[in-house]
Amino acid sequence: MKAWVVRFVSLYVFNVLVLLVIGLLTPAHVGWAVLWASVILTLAELFVKPLLQKAFANSAAKSAGERTRAGEAFVQVMLVLAVAAIIWVITLLLTGVNARGSWFWAYVLPPIIIAIGWAVYARIDDRIEAKAGSYYDRASAGLRGRGEAGSVDGPASARTAPAPGVAAELDDGLTPEQRKMLDDLGRS
Repeated sequence: MKAWVVRFVSLYVFNVLVLLVIGLLTPAHVGWAVLWASVILTLAELFVKPLLQKAFANSAAKSAGERTRAGEAFVQVMLVLAVAAIIWVITLLLTGVNARGSWFWAYVLPPIIIAIGWAVYARIDDRIEAKAGSYYDRASAGLRGRGEAGSVDGPASARTAPAPGVAAELDDGLTPEQRKMLDDLGRS
């Protein structure tokens, strides 16, 4: 459950940024609809995008042997843009985002921006989800009432420096938080 919540929230925040960029660079009117549009865009990316990618990839694989390397790369780029265009249309239909202007500016450029956003997110998603996961852990620990004054680690007396003989043992490359998690697992 935690992994899905963290993934959804991190992708949601990233999609807010992507939609704001679309609103800035195209005549599409995003406005406050960006909050709902990002929910729809995130859900579409999590559930519709994998289905479309699989269907398009299966269709393209049938003729892959007939294409050159450049041709195959072109087909793959076009498949990503087609998926992005379908997701953009879903976002337009289910939200208050208004795509105005010429056909290119309203329906071609935003999917290109979304595809670029996917590429950027794919490169940084592990870091974003790890950071969001740490926020989730802190928030859930705070809701459970552990720690004092917002501290996740517990009372200050429990965070004392290790004894001199133990310092060599603790030189294992783990952070104090990771070490505490392992200790807590050992106690359960």
